[in-house]
Amino acid sequence: METVRHVVVFIHLIGFATLFGAWAVEAYNRRIRVTPLMNIGLVIAAVAGLALAAPWGLEYDLNYTKIGVKLVVLLIIGAFLGIGQSKQRKTGSMPSALFWLVGVLTALNAAIAVIWR
Repeated sequence: METVRHVVVFIHLIGFATLFGAWAVEAYNRRIRVTPLMNIGLVIAAVAGLALAAPWGLEYDLNYTKIGVKLVVLLIIGAFLGIGQSKQRKTGSMPSALFWLVGVLTALNAAIAVIWR
């Protein structure tokens, strides 16, 4: 069962890397916009993260406070992506503050995962 959990952690990391990588490419090219790949990364990270929050017969207790904080940050990222995509459709551009907050919050979510024990 521990091997399956490690596979889900790996999938969760792929989702994070997809979201952050797509954001970093747009930032590097100075294109302030939401791409479909960012949304795909968000969904992969969210689904795998929720699967990891389930207690599957582990010998240790899960840190539900940490899981809750990560979920709230993920929901905020999703809201910013949704708002940005909506603005992008209407005006052709996304507010730059939302774009930069997506990157900062994605990095923050990874930092919470790694640093908070």
